[in-house]
Order: sequence, then structure tokens, then C-alpha cells
Amino acid sequence: MVKTMRVAKRIKAIKEKVDTTKEYSLEDAIKALKENTKVKFNESLDCAIRLGVDPRHADQMVRGTVSLPHGTGKKVSVLVIAKGSIAEEALNAGAEYAGYEEYLEKIKNGWAEVDVIIATPDVMGELGKLGRVLGPKGLMPNPKSGTVTQDVSKAVKEVKAGKIEFRVEKAGIVHASLGKLNFSVDQLTENTRMFLQTIIKMKPASAKGQYVKSVFLSSTMGPGLRISKEESSLSLK
Repeated sequence: MVKTMRVAKRIKAIKEKVDTTKEYSLEDAIKALKENTKVKFNESLDCAIRLGVDPRHADQMVRGTVSLPHGTGKKVSVLVIAKGSIAEEALNAGAEYAGYEEYLEKIKNGWAEVDVIIATPDVMGELGKLGRVLGPKGLMPNPKSGTVTQDVSKAVKEVKAGKIEFRVEKAGIVHASLGKLNFSVDQLTENTRMFLQTIIKMKPASAKGQYVKSVFLSSTMGPGLRISKEESSLSLK
């Protein structure tokens, strides 16, 4: 009960300083979130974009990757499934784990303590059998996201530098974490603008009507602030 009261008090204090009913520019929203963080840890900046698509149709699936100019601010743990010398290349590029049969066995037994899995094409036949384990965790490598590749060294470095994967959910919403609140306003604005540009450029040809219906920015424990339509469209520039 005491914890619940503290949370309610914190939310009330934030709402007294932040107007959640108005629309913001990217920069103003980020400033407001940075200025009103009320927790003791370094929050993330989260973005939610509601799209006018129906993900049930394959030709309206919005999925891809984007390299954030200033990274995500968090350490990304990478496993590379590859054989022989390629696994060694992955470790030299910065992967925390790399190998073949031993990691297939570990995953089969329920281990998945990593953020990203990268694999070479020749191992996907065996790795694909573990889809029931990796799929729900969002860890199954995919050629479209660049996580199935022969050039594992490049893929590891890109992920470590701030390359993120995104995918529209059943409700037509794309979520992404775009950095930490201790980043500068300019860094977070540039990360967010890059993400929006990428989403907008991926508009499916079969999508009718308004494509970007709404954009919200929030901190991990903070309120959601609506971004103006004018600002969202300016992201293409």
C-alpha cells in the first residue's frame, strides 16, 4: 500500500508540471520528460507509433532495423551461432558468446540470456527448430533484420553501435527504446527523428488512408506525450 501511494504521488507531481493533453514538438517533449524524471535510475526514452496498417496482411507488415546515430545507451548482449573460425571472428568483434552445438543445446534447455542472436545462413536449419523457444522472446535471427548473415563481424558491430530492430504489433503499434534520458536533448531528438524517418519511408504501398496516426514519447516511468502531426511529417526532412 505504501509503495502504491508513493507511485500515485509521483504521478500526480509529474502531471502537475507536464500537460499531457497538448501536442509537443520532439524537442519540447524530450525536454519535458528529462526535466520531470522522478526516479533514481536512468530512464529510457520510449516511442510508440500507431500506424494505419493491418499487420494480419503480409503486404502491410512494417518491420525492419534502424541504426540510431547516438546508440541506445544500454549494453547489448550478443550471441552468434556459427561454426569454426566464424565464431572466433564474432568474439573478436565484441560478441559475448559464439559457437554452434553447445549453444543450440543450451537454448534447447531453456537458456536465452542475451538481447540479440546473430547466425550464419548454414546453421539456420538447426536453429530454426528452436523457433518455439526463441520466437516468443523475439530472438529468432532473420535476414530482413540483418541477423542472418555471413558477415557476423559487421552485424555484431552494428548491433553494439545502436542498431535496433522493430516490428509492428497486432494493434498496429510500433514500439522502440531510443536512448537514455541522460543523453542530451539534441542526441535524443536526432535518434527519434531517425526512427520516425525510417518508419515513414517504409509505408506499405497497400496501406490506405492516414499512415502515421499518432506518435507518443514517454520515459520508462513517465507520462506519454503526443507529438504534433506537423512535427511527425517534418521528420522526412
